[in-house]
Amino acid sequence: QVQLVESGGGLVEAGGSLTLSCAASGRTFNIYGWFRQAPGKEREFVAAITWSSFTYYADSVKGRFTISRDAAKNTVYLQMNSLKPEDTAVYYCTAGATARTFYSREYCVRPNSYDYWGQGTQVTVSS
Repeated sequence: QVQLVESGGGLVEAGGSLTLSCAASGRTFNIYGWFRQAPGKEREFVAAITWSSFTYYADSVKGRFTISRDAAKNTVYLQMNSLKPEDTAVYYCTAGATARTFYSREYCVRPNSYDYWGQGTQVTVSS
């Protein structure tokens, strides 16, 4: 059975850091992503990493967040630095199984490019 389990969320002051983890079980995937959803807002793309380690970021987090993966552990990480109150949201890990020659940014930012989602972890940044 496929599962994605996030951990690492919490409360942090503005300017602080957090690292989210997403442990996948049941199979490996071709792309992994992080999305987030703030109250009253739509779910939005944060970052993605492909099996060949291409990475993509939302403009709002570029330079502050880093996505990485440990293939041996089948785990994906999101290192978040210089956090801002506007980063407050539930963060979701997601994974896609579709095999493609190349995963474009346009493909990776779409929620429907992914097949499995975690339960979400809350990140709250206080001002």
